[in-house]
Amino acid sequence: MKEYINPAPAAWPELCQRPSLELEFLEGSVKNIINRVKVSGDEALKELSLQIDKVALDSFRVTENEINLAETQVSQELKQAIRTAAANITKFHKAQQYETLYVDTMPGVRCWRKAVPIEKVGIYVPGGTAPLFSTLMMLGIPAKIAGCQEIVLCTPPSADGSVDSTILFAAKEIGITQIYKVGGAQAIAAMAYGTASIPAVYKIFGPGNQYVTKAKQLISIEGVAIDMPAGPSEVLIVADEKANPTFIAADLLSQAEHGPDSQVVLIVTTRGLIQVVKKELDLQLEVLPRKGIAALALQNSLAIEMNDERKIIDFVNTYAPEHLILNTENCDSLAEKITNAGSVFLGQLTPESVGDYASGTNHTLPTNGFAKAYSGVSLSSFQKFITFQKLDLEGITTLGPVVEKMAEAEQLIAHKRAVSIRLKKQ
Repeated sequence: MKEYINPAPAAWPELCQRPSLELEFLEGSVKNIINRVKVSGDEALKELSLQIDKVALDSFRVTENEINLAETQVSQELKQAIRTAAANITKFHKAQQYETLYVDTMPGVRCWRKAVPIEKVGIYVPGGTAPLFSTLMMLGIPAKIAGCQEIVLCTPPSADGSVDSTILFAAKEIGITQIYKVGGAQAIAAMAYGTASIPAVYKIFGPGNQYVTKAKQLISIEGVAIDMPAGPSEVLIVADEKANPTFIAADLLSQAEHGPDSQVVLIVTTRGLIQVVKKELDLQLEVLPRKGIAALALQNSLAIEMNDERKIIDFVNTYAPEHLILNTENCDSLAEKITNAGSVFLGQLTPESVGDYASGTNHTLPTNGFAKAYSGVSLSSFQKFITFQKLDLEGITTLGPVVEKMAEAEQLIAHKRAVSIRLKKQ
C-alpha cells in the first residue's frame, strides 16, 4: 500500500483517482458484440458462447430439471444460510414500500404519487471465479417485492454447459425461473434488445467485468435503463487507536480479493498503526486462496495517516466510497457527518461482509465516486413513480385563471384555451 501522512487538500483529487485496467480496444470490442447480438440474435449468442466461454449450447434456457438437480447439490448448511439472508433482505426491502401520497394542494385540486413496478427487468449475475449468488438475492428479492411481472436472469455457463448450483438454488428460493446461460457483454445485449430465446427488458441490473460494465454504459445511451454507473469494488476504512489491526487487515483483504483493480483505502489517526496493519496483511494474505488477486489490488491501494477529524470527514466525502467502515470509538457521531458513501459500517463488530451477504441492506452500490450523486439499489430501483391530479368544479374555477395568466405570458394560447373553454362551460 502507498503511504501518505496528512496529505494537503490540493493532493486529494489525485488520491481519489481509482485504478483502471481498461484497455484501448474495449469499447470497440463491446460495440462489436452488441451489434452481432442485435443483428443475429441467438445465432450470435451461440457463436459468442463458443468463442468466449468455450461451450457449445443448443439452447440457453435453464430447465426445471436443472434447477431441481441444483437443489440437491447445495449443502443443508448453505441452504439455511441463504434462507436466513433472504429473510433479512426481504424484511429490509419490504419496509421501503411507499403508501400512495395524496395532497390537496388547494380546495378542489387533488394530486397524488403512486409507485408502480417496472414491468420487465433483467438481472446479470457473474459466474466466473466467484459465482455471486448473493448478488442474485440482492436484486431478485426487491424485484419480486416490487411486483415486476417479468424477471430475466442471465449468468454465464461453465465449460460443461451447466450453471452454478448455488445460483440456481437461490433463484428457486426467490421465485425466479426464467434463467439463461449467457454471460458477458452478449448477455447485456440480449436483455437490452431481445432475441428469439431471451426477451428484451426495460431495465438491467447487476455487476460484471469491464466488458459487462461497458456494455451497460453503451446500451444506456440507446435508452435502456441500467441500475447505476459501475466500476471496480472499493472500501475505505477509518480507524483510530482503539481499532483492532487484525480486524482492519481482514476488512481490507475482504475487498481486495474481489479483483486486481479493486481499491482499498485505510485512514488512521494514530502514528504507527499503518505498519502494524501491513504486518497483519502479510500474515493474512498467505492463507487466502485468492492471495494473488488481493496482492495486486493492494499495490494500487492507499494508507493515509490523518490527525484532523474535520479533514478526515472532508476526505471521505470527497472520495465518496462504495463501502465505508468507521472503526472508531466515536463511529456514531462520525457517521452523522457522512454525506457521500454507498453503505456505512459502524464499529469494531461490523465488517463489510455482513452487508455483502446477510444484514439486509443492499450490496449493489455506487462506485468510482458516484456515491456523490447516486444511491445503492433499493426497492424503488425496481419501481416508477407516476403522478396524478384531479380537479372538481371548485378546483378548475379557482386554479383555472392562474393557469390562463401563466399560459398567456408564455404565449401558449392553446394551453390557455384548454382552461378557458372549461371555465365558460361551467
